[in-house]
Amino acid sequence: MIPVQLISALIVACGYSALAHSMQANFSLDNDIQSSFLQRRLKSQERREMQREILSILGLPHRPRPLLQERHTAAPMFMLDLYNNAILEDSYKPAYTTPGPPMVTQQDSRFLSDADMVMSFVNLVDLKEDLRLYHQHHREFRFDLSRIPPGETVTAAELRIYKDFVHERYENETFRVSVFQVLQQQPKRELYLLDSRVVWAAEEGWLVFDLTVTTNLWVINPGQNLGLQLSLETAYGERMNPRRAGLVGSTGPRNKQPFMVAFLKASGFHLRSVRSASGNKQRGHHRSKNPKPGVAPSQVALKTAESAEGSSVDPKQGCKKHELYVSFRDLGWQDWIIAPEGYAAYYCEGECVFPLNSYMNATNHAIVQTLVHFINPETVPKPCCAPTQLHGISVLYFDDSSNVILKKYRNMVVRACGCH
Repeated sequence: MIPVQLISALIVACGYSALAHSMQANFSLDNDIQSSFLQRRLKSQERREMQREILSILGLPHRPRPLLQERHTAAPMFMLDLYNNAILEDSYKPAYTTPGPPMVTQQDSRFLSDADMVMSFVNLVDLKEDLRLYHQHHREFRFDLSRIPPGETVTAAELRIYKDFVHERYENETFRVSVFQVLQQQPKRELYLLDSRVVWAAEEGWLVFDLTVTTNLWVINPGQNLGLQLSLETAYGERMNPRRAGLVGSTGPRNKQPFMVAFLKASGFHLRSVRSASGNKQRGHHRSKNPKPGVAPSQVALKTAESAEGSSVDPKQGCKKHELYVSFRDLGWQDWIIAPEGYAAYYCEGECVFPLNSYMNATNHAIVQTLVHFINPETVPKPCCAPTQLHGISVLYFDDSSNVILKKYRNMVVRACGCH
């Protein structure tokens, strides 16, 4: 089933003739696309209408206006790696390349395949507060999870911290890094151990800590979200400043700063409202009538089929897929949509008349309906040209809080058309 909003948006698009344009058959999602796919500039009213319809499809109440659009910090780069991972599964080329080795692990890929939405969160402990803790033996993190939509279940959540190579320590020296949930603030601070791991001084790369259970708890009870504390100990149990072990904080390079990521999956089912049956009841009163009195329907069908033989529809006019490109850049959304710049939506159009050719992808019911329509057009309408296969897309964007979100949208691209 095609979402009602998508049908509405495609109608708007076709009505304005703004986004339909011929494209190469081997269209890719590379960011090398420079030419505009608009036949003319959208008028302001047309642009607003188009924006409203597509925002509705994307499930957004309004256009996000992020305060910061920093795309080269660790969280956006990780999310871009996830996005590239998602579209590679769909046989597309990566939209953008990220510097350095991929940040996405095989486990992240498994989490992604089971999720329909991924959100990243930046640490809310500001730079001044982090500098105050600079010489202490722990580090604090706070994340605003209020942006997680209702009805979404956290299937996996991670705290990701980068560890640099430590030159001034012995390479075989080890440290234990522990992450605690803050249960009670000062003066009677209470902590609960969530995850820990042993790292080598010579180790370099991202450390990943599991926060799945705690994140679900915070989503259900936001008042219990008092943040996290990271502590570090030597092999002899001595507490140590995380900076001395190479753990990068908010004062470090932008592409190595810590962040949190949550993989989400819709937990509820949305029931479609029952359509009115009045139209069907009214149609039931019309009986099929013979075109000529005293002539059997089978004889009429045979004659009409013989007369139609060899008069197949021109393939150019038959039901098939046509080009339709939706450009986010032409809608003025390049400031909050990271990828893609647009997508090929396509649409179905063409005749479904007797006899139906094999390329029309007709159902058995459509073949019978076409024959009956050919015999008596006033009784039964022609089948409709409609999508038979639909495909989803992934969109990577900033929300109002400058968090980066990767969301999968089903039934956004027409893959094949047929007569129904």
